[in-house]
Amino acid sequence: MSGTSRTPRVALVTGASTGLGETLAGFLGDRGWRLVLTARTEPDLTAVAKKVAGSGTDVLAIAGDVGDPAHRRRLADGAASLGGLDWLVNNASQMGVSPIRPLLDHPDGVFEAVLRTNVVAPLALAQLVAPLLRERRGLLVNLSSEAAVDVFPCAGIYGASKAALDQASRIMAAETEDVGITFVDPGGMRTRGYEQAEPGFDLSGVPGPEVTLPFWDWLLDRSASEVNGRRYLAQQAGWITGPDTAP
Repeated sequence: MSGTSRTPRVALVTGASTGLGETLAGFLGDRGWRLVLTARTEPDLTAVAKKVAGSGTDVLAIAGDVGDPAHRRRLADGAASLGGLDWLVNNASQMGVSPIRPLLDHPDGVFEAVLRTNVVAPLALAQLVAPLLRERRGLLVNLSSEAAVDVFPCAGIYGASKAALDQASRIMAAETEDVGITFVDPGGMRTRGYEQAEPGFDLSGVPGPEVTLPFWDWLLDRSASEVNGRRYLAQQAGWITGPDTAP
């Protein structure tokens, strides 16, 4: 288990104002974790932070864009002010245009923006907080997607960005011994991002982010070294890892 039993564990969760980020923030807060939460939409983030703080834990809500280097520095400073860092959860992401469309119909500027948010920003944030994670032999959790490995027409930009983040996660796991690196495919979920990607699509049969909570409960009791380099399927029975994971 990352961290120690003597001090509260600390997590930094990006994209925490809605969907999976909001669900994970509440889950960790209920277990006494101190939290740094961030998202671009300040009113939503403030509401989530207030709700999570109601469980009695310390919560810092720092609104902003993870693509901004100054904002990333504020996040790192926030984690340090809470005593360190046990988990960095890179959850913030962009889908692209709404509704999603074929790759050849995308303006190149959109592709660049998605890559900045989904690949460049999480890696830059991980670099910045790496000293804090090393102090506690903590865990870096990068959120992947089924679109990283399967072919979904009109999800090419998003899928390509998540595939790039997966590969970067594998390489980082092979390069470091004092920080665990794992990447998690949460599976299809009913989220605001999904609604924006396919407006009008009936999501009534799609589960909400809370369907992944058993997985996060399981992950809490794993050491960073145990899960290092592995890709997990949060809705798969037994959290079966994908075929391209570390041995």
